Amino acid sequence: MSAEDLDNYETDAELALYREYRDVIKLFTYVVETERRFYLANKVDFNVRSAGQDVYFDVQLTDAWVWDVYRSSRFVKNVRIVTFKDVNVEEVQHSDIDIPDSMR
Repeated sequence: MSAEDLDNYETDAELALYREYRDVIKLFTYVVETERRFYLANKVDFNVRSAGQDVYFDVQLTDAWVWDVYRSSRFVKNVRIVTFKDVNVEEVQHSDIDIPDSMR
């Protein structure tokens, strides 16, 4: 496999992932971003915990989709995220995600 073939494979996989995201976002209520992953979920349970002087986030997602080009199955029933890094949770505004037909 040449470097160009590998680049084409990765480009095609990323494009397929974007198209899947575009198709499934309407099924979800929340967008969750961490340093390592991007998720869509219908339920988010967000808790701030402490361990001595340190503070960390314990986030439980239910009915989720994971943005990961290398996962064979991106739909997951439950996800638990434990991190000391930032976590961003936003409610999806479905009226804001209409994609023009010319972009499809």
